Amino acid sequence: VPDILANAGGVTVSYFEWVQNRMGYYWTAEEVDERLRRVMTQAFRDVVEQAERYDVSLRYGAYALAFDRVAEAMRVRGII
Repeated sequence: VPDILANAGGVTVSYFEWVQNRMGYYWTAEEVDERLRRVMTQAFRDVVEQAERYDVSLRYGAYALAFDRVAEAMRVRGII
């Protein structure tokens, strides 16, 4: 598992906590675990897809995915 993807689990749970505090929600530990599982499973699949697309390691696949997402966000905002 690439380091950038492994670190994303903690960041994702922090985001869940922020959402709950902001919106006044309360999710059980089981709900948080399930949401995290779904997000991380999809993220892993996306990284594997990029790694295969560019024929690179999973780490570089994660970087390629991040780069593509930032570039797309810039494109839709008319920056590039």
